[in-house]
Amino acid sequence: MTPSPSINPGALFLAFSRVGLSGFGGVLPFARRMLVEERGWLSAEEFNVLQGLCQFLPGPNVVNLSVVIGARFAGWRGSFAAVAGLLCAPVAIVLMLAALYDAFGAQPTAQGVLRGIAAAGAGLFIAMAARMAAAVRWKPRLLPFAVLVFIGIALLRWPMPAVMLGLLGVAATLAWWSLGQDAGGR
Repeated sequence: MTPSPSINPGALFLAFSRVGLSGFGGVLPFARRMLVEERGWLSAEEFNVLQGLCQFLPGPNVVNLSVVIGARFAGWRGSFAAVAGLLCAPVAIVLMLAALYDAFGAQPTAQGVLRGIAAAGAGLFIAMAARMAAAVRWKPRLLPFAVLVFIGIALLRWPMPAVMLGLLGVAATLAWWSLGQDAGGR
């Protein structure tokens, strides 16, 4: 996908500001919707690839994603604008909510609201995972990797960096072998 000239630091700031204000407990589903479905800045496959990279890097995934997207479309200024847009308003809101929680957090009503918000966040995460899986299902050779990551991290509770590095080695070897097969068959 060729970067559009209309994707400048200002557009990135505004887009990621909207993402940052869209949800609590995780804005990645909103980032995906904005980037793939609404603005068309990325295809579903490009989003999955970049999200995989950002998941692998240290730090918050969606912040990593904003840095990568910003850099892709507008260099370091784009990265700065995307991160600033993503974080400015939510940080101000969280500071305000922290003060409110300090004052009222022990009350049963507040605890109930927090449990409801947690359930909504889990639902958003599941919906985003389903959309990402839909983009992968058309590439059956990727499904074993998704299953192995799930087994390693969710069921066996292995550390994510170890699972990712292990499967990265396997994926790189298979890709290299596949390229060799394709070149040899011509």
